[in-house]
Amino acid sequence: MQPIEPTFAGPEVQAGIGVVCPFDMALDRELWRWMPSDVSLFFTRTPFFDEPVSLEMAEDVSDDADILAAVKNLSAVRPAVMAYACTSGSFVNGLSGARHISKVMAAAADAHGVSTSEALLEALEYLGVSRVVVITPYVADLTVRLGDFLEEAGHSVAAQAGLGLDGGIWQVPYQATCDLIRGADVPEADVVFISCTNLPTYDIIAPLERELGKPVLSANQVTAWASLRRLGKAAVGPGQRLLA
Repeated sequence: MQPIEPTFAGPEVQAGIGVVCPFDMALDRELWRWMPSDVSLFFTRTPFFDEPVSLEMAEDVSDDADILAAVKNLSAVRPAVMAYACTSGSFVNGLSGARHISKVMAAAADAHGVSTSEALLEALEYLGVSRVVVITPYVADLTVRLGDFLEEAGHSVAAQAGLGLDGGIWQVPYQATCDLIRGADVPEADVVFISCTNLPTYDIIAPLERELGKPVLSANQVTAWASLRRLGKAAVGPGQRLLA
C-alpha cells in the first residue's frame, strides 16, 4: 500500500507594503505589530549620514534620488503600497513636501504612496480632532517645525514638548515618553501625537488614552494604519482609538 502523501494549504497569500525608512531606523519589529497576518512589510533604508538628528538630517533623508533608489530596491516584490516611514523627513519641507514624497514613490512603484506626516493628517481628519499636543524626541527647532506643519494643514498646537535628543531615539524607555506626555497635556487639547518612527510607542497608546481621555496617536501607528487602509485592511492594536 502506497503511503498517503500529505497535502499543504498555503502559504497564506500576502499583500505587501514597502517601507522606506531612514538609515537609523531600529523599530522594524514595532511596525510589524500593527500588521494582520495576511500583510507583509518589506523594509529598505536611505543612505547613511554621519550627523545628528536635526533639521539638516531630516532634509538629507528626504532626498528624491535616495527615495527613488529605495523604491527601486523594493520593486521586485511589487508592494501594493509604498510608505515613507519618517515623520521629520516628511514634514521638514511642509505640506507640499510630504505630498511630493508620496507622489514620487507612487509614480516610481506603480503603487499607492503615503508618508508618515500625511498619515498623521488623515488620522486627525478621521477622528475629527484638531487641537494637538505635540510630543517629540527631537531638538527644539525640529519640534517647532512639526508644529508649523500642523498649522499649515489647518490644525492648532495646544502644547508641545520634546526630549531634546539628537540620537539614540529608539532606546528611549516608555516611562520617559509617558512622563513627557503627562507633563505637556492640557485640557483644551483633543489629541496627543507622539512623533518619530524611531520612538517606541505601541504598548503605551491604549493605556494613555484611557488615562487622558483622548486619542493618542504615534508616528508608527498612523503609518501602519494609513498604509493598511489603502489595502482595505485593518491594523492590529487592541484598545487603540484610531483602530476601533
